[in-house]
Amino acid sequence: MNKLAFASIKELIHTLDAKELSPEELLEFCIRRFEAFDPRIGSALEVFDKKSILQNFSGQGPLRGIPGLIKDNICQKDRIASCASKILENFRATYDATVIERLKADGALLLGRANMDEFAMGSSTETSAFKKTANPWDTSRVPGGSSGGSAAAVAAGLVPWALGSDTGGSVRQPAAFCGIVGIKPTYGLVSRYGLIAYASSLDQVGVMTRTVYDNALVLSSIAGHDNKDSSNLGVAKKDYTQGLTGTLPKNIRIGVIHNSLKADGMDNHVVAAIEHAIGVLEKQGARISQVTMPALDYAAAAYMILSRAEAASNLARFDGVRYGLRNKTAKTLNQMYSATRHDGFGAEVKSRIAVGNYVLSVGHAGEFYANAKKAVRVMRHEFIEAFKDVDLLLMPTQPAPAFTFGAYDVDKLQMDLQDYFTCPMNLVGIPAISLPCGFINDTLPVGFQLIGPHLSESLLYQVGHAYEQNTPWHTKHPNVV
Repeated sequence: MNKLAFASIKELIHTLDAKELSPEELLEFCIRRFEAFDPRIGSALEVFDKKSILQNFSGQGPLRGIPGLIKDNICQKDRIASCASKILENFRATYDATVIERLKADGALLLGRANMDEFAMGSSTETSAFKKTANPWDTSRVPGGSSGGSAAAVAAGLVPWALGSDTGGSVRQPAAFCGIVGIKPTYGLVSRYGLIAYASSLDQVGVMTRTVYDNALVLSSIAGHDNKDSSNLGVAKKDYTQGLTGTLPKNIRIGVIHNSLKADGMDNHVVAAIEHAIGVLEKQGARISQVTMPALDYAAAAYMILSRAEAASNLARFDGVRYGLRNKTAKTLNQMYSATRHDGFGAEVKSRIAVGNYVLSVGHAGEFYANAKKAVRVMRHEFIEAFKDVDLLLMPTQPAPAFTFGAYDVDKLQMDLQDYFTCPMNLVGIPAISLPCGFINDTLPVGFQLIGPHLSESLLYQVGHAYEQNTPWHTKHPNVV
């Protein structure tokens, strides 16, 4: 049964189709693993009861009978959608997000709600109002964030896939910390309808799995045109598992972002692991070149300003009037607004709202917000120019392995800089996939990113799959048995 815990979706579907296991038995197995191991890891805020999970299950579709976990900022009808915040602690969604509708239609079993940083604001899953999630490789360390619950559940073999959301790296960074695969698709490829917004121009639903093929399979289910989302690109659905042959496309050109490997704070072991990954790709026939992108140095600052500005706007709706928590002791409307938000939001959310309102305020919007938008335009131009000479770009996902709980309690800036390598792709809307590429001391996973131009997910998967088939990292798992 331990083999079953870390089986891929592809292997599980084969087992189910061969009638060696029923969907009900697989679901029961996953629920029992959560009961046995999640008290120590804390990946889920809630595991649903078996009867409600199987309700209306047809047993048909590409994901027939495969359980997965959903980040708690994605609406599931009649389920709580708390965003790991006190202000929405008892809020039940009245509809399914588009991605949820599609997963159900394709036969997936949605097992529960994953823990996360409150309103997706954080890089460690320490800001959740309800619990902290531990990294299953080393429970003294964080799993990354904000999709840390999703990443930890997949890495620990509690489920074979999970959905997260990626605003500045919140799928890729925890995927790297936990030694799994995580993709941030092109902005607008996956519908945001039913994703509770943090920063609307940056948010994108992403997929976390243990293998590249599995990741492509789940993205095939959720991606594509949706009339309910005005930011959706209107791209037709496709099967991203096609073309995963295990070999690189002929004459593939990969540009290594040289200045990223020389950035301040880069752990030497991380650099060594990424350089080894580059060697694997080169040995397979990739044409490797060095690329320098100076504007990346401005990405973290621009992201900090723009994400907080949008957060201040989006979170203004949580005021105690229409839904969620309401302070009932207030005597006036303004007191109710103030007391509700004081009681309902955690310190990190309050801080980001305050910064967002400041950078949007009269006298400061030009100095901060407008300049951040200019920096994004420069970054977009650099990426466009780079992709004239290479097919994909490569750089670290994170500068160092997963850190211990509380490591940045007195240095919040260093926590914010966890997005340094991941946020540029959110700012310009292009896709990126994080792949495991080694370990430090056999217990701390390391990841790297492949980055492509708009709508290059198929190519990212082809190259990622070819790399994966020539390395052992996807076969490794923590001792959660």
